[in-house]
Order: sequence, then C-alpha cells, then structure tokens
Amino acid sequence: MKILYICTHNRCRSILSEAITNTLAGDLIEARSAGSQPAGTVHPLSIKYLKKTGHATAGLKSQSWDNLADFQPDVVITVCDSAAGEPCPVYFGKSLKVHWGLSDPSKATGTDKEIEEAFLTTITEITARVEALKKIAEKQHTATSLKAALSSLGAK
Repeated sequence: MKILYICTHNRCRSILSEAITNTLAGDLIEARSAGSQPAGTVHPLSIKYLKKTGHATAGLKSQSWDNLADFQPDVVITVCDSAAGEPCPVYFGKSLKVHWGLSDPSKATGTDKEIEEAFLTTITEITARVEALKKIAEKQHTATSLKAALSSLGAK
C-alpha cells in the first residue's frame, strides 16, 4: 500500500507521519509526504523528536505534492485542516482521500518540557494510527472496503 500524507507546509505533522509509517510499517506501507505550499525545510524539532523516539529521519524533506506526481498513492491522508479543504492535484484522482487531523506541535508554546510533550503526544497518536493502518494493509481491500476500514479508525 502506498500512502501520501499531506499538510500545507509539509514541515511537521506530515513529516512525522511519513517517518513513523516507514519505520513501523515499511514492510507493508510505503509512505511519503508533501504539501501544497511546502516550507522548504523540515521543522528542526520534528527531526529531534523523531530521533528521540527511534524513528529514521534520513531523506525527510519538505516538498511540493507536484514532486510526487509519479508516486500514485493508494491513499492520500490530509493531516491538517487547511490541507483537507484544498483540492488535490488531478494526478491523485484515483487515490482514496481521507482526513485525519492532528494537532500541530510546532505551534506549541510554553516551556521546553511543554513543547516536548506536544511533540511526543502527536507522535504517540500517529504511532497508534500506523499500528491500525498496518492491520488494514495486511488485507486485500476494494476501494469501498478500504474507505470503510479507514473510517472505522476515525478518518473522515
């Protein structure tokens, strides 16, 4: 199964999702991430907390979804509300599109400990979703059954 995570700036939530999916489910799922208006750099705390939680970070980059026109994902998952409202490029036309909103830890304020907790909370949430996605990816699905399986996990 191929999954493309979309977030407008592709610097935090979609990057976290890509890295965690490839670490935990790389044998079943190939994940990439992109944005409609990429920042061009990955948020440094995304890299810091991915490493701290044991996830590979090599090759992660903030990029436009135009760079992935040939990827042909089975599923496109938006992880920020603004990206969920944007029309996807036509080359994702055959992909199942769902929304799994995540809080943005890069906007957390407070002490270093509070910011760390925001990142770790988001990483924990993504990890739980990826574990559920692995179970879905292990089975053969039609477009309808795949959408139903993702919906049962809270995807909209």
